[in-house]
Amino acid sequence: MNCPRLKEWLEERYDLEGIKRLAKGKLIPEHRYDLWYYTGGITLFLFILQFLTGMLMALYYVPHIDFAHKSIIEIVTKLNMGWFFRSLHHWGSQLAIVFLFIHLFGTLLLKSYRKPREFVWITGFILLGISIFFGLSGYLLLWDERAFAAVRVATGGAGAFPVVGGFIKAFLRGSMDVTGDTLLRFYAFHVAILPILTLALIGLHILLVQLHGMSVPLSLQAEKQREVPFFPNAFYKDLAIWLVVTGVLVTLTVFLPPEIGVKADPLAPPPENVKPEWYFLFLMETLKLFPGSILGMNGETIAIMLVAGAILFFFLIPFFDRKSARGEKSPLFTWIGVIYLLYFLTMTAVGFLS
Repeated sequence: MNCPRLKEWLEERYDLEGIKRLAKGKLIPEHRYDLWYYTGGITLFLFILQFLTGMLMALYYVPHIDFAHKSIIEIVTKLNMGWFFRSLHHWGSQLAIVFLFIHLFGTLLLKSYRKPREFVWITGFILLGISIFFGLSGYLLLWDERAFAAVRVATGGAGAFPVVGGFIKAFLRGSMDVTGDTLLRFYAFHVAILPILTLALIGLHILLVQLHGMSVPLSLQAEKQREVPFFPNAFYKDLAIWLVVTGVLVTLTVFLPPEIGVKADPLAPPPENVKPEWYFLFLMETLKLFPGSILGMNGETIAIMLVAGAILFFFLIPFFDRKSARGEKSPLFTWIGVIYLLYFLTMTAVGFLS
C-alpha cells in the first residue's frame, strides 16, 4: 500500500535514506559455511516471539500457589486461542534453546570467537545460561507436581556447591523449601529480571557483531571472499528462514500441545520417574555416575564442581585458544568442542530413555 503522506511525514523527521544506505552498505561474507550466521537471526526471531506470547499470558496468569495452576488451565480452556499461545510459548522456548546451542557450536567450529571477538562469544554464552534459567523459572509457573519436583531437585543441586551452595539455594527458593515464596520469586525472575537482562545482552551482542563484522572461518581466510549487502540479500534470506521456522513452530504448537499435570502438593511424595527439562538431563545422568561419597567428600558435590569447571572452561575458551587468536588452525579446541557435544547428546539421550 502506497502512503505518500506517511512517507513524507517520516522523511521530515528521520533520515530514511540514510537508514537505507546503512543497510545496503553493510556487507556480509558469502561462503559455504554462511548458513551458521542465520542461526543467530533465528534465535533473535524466537526471542521476539517469546516476549510477545509471554506478555499475553502474563495478563491472565496468577502467581499464587492457590491459583497458579488454575489460571494456566483457564488460559488453555477459556481464553480464546489461549491453548495456541500457551503451546506456542512452550515450543518457542524449546526451539530458542536448541538454536542457541546450534549457534554456539557453529561459532566454536568456525572459531568465530577468536580475537577481537572474544566478548561476542561471552555475551552469547551468558544468553544461553539466561535462556536455560528462563526455562527453569517458567517450568515452575505451571505449579504442577512434576514441575514442583524438578525445581526442588534443581535448586537442591545448586545447594551442593561448596561454601556458596547454601546461599544460592536459599536465594533461588526464597525459603528453606520450594514454597509460594519460590513461585513468586521465579515469577519475578521470569517476567521482569530475566527479560531486562536478556534485552541488554541481546543489544550488546548485536552491537559487538556490528562493530567487528561477521567472522570468516580460518580455513577460508586465504581465499578471496565474496561479500553481499545485508539488504536485500541477507535480509530476505533471513525472512525466508524465519518463515520456515514459523511453519515448524506452528506445526509443533498445533499437533503437540504441552500437557498440564496434576496440581503440586508440597506435602505429597514426588511422582515416580520425575525428569527435568531436556537441557538438564545430561546433568542428572552425570550425577548418577558418582557414588555418594568419594574419599570422604560428597559425590554430588564433586560431580557438580566438575560440570561447573567444564562449563567455565567452555565459557573462557577464546582466551585459552591462542592459536586461533594468531590466525592459526587449532584442531585441539575443535575436538574438545566435539567431545563436549557428544557427551551432552549421549547423556541427554540416556536421560530420555531411562
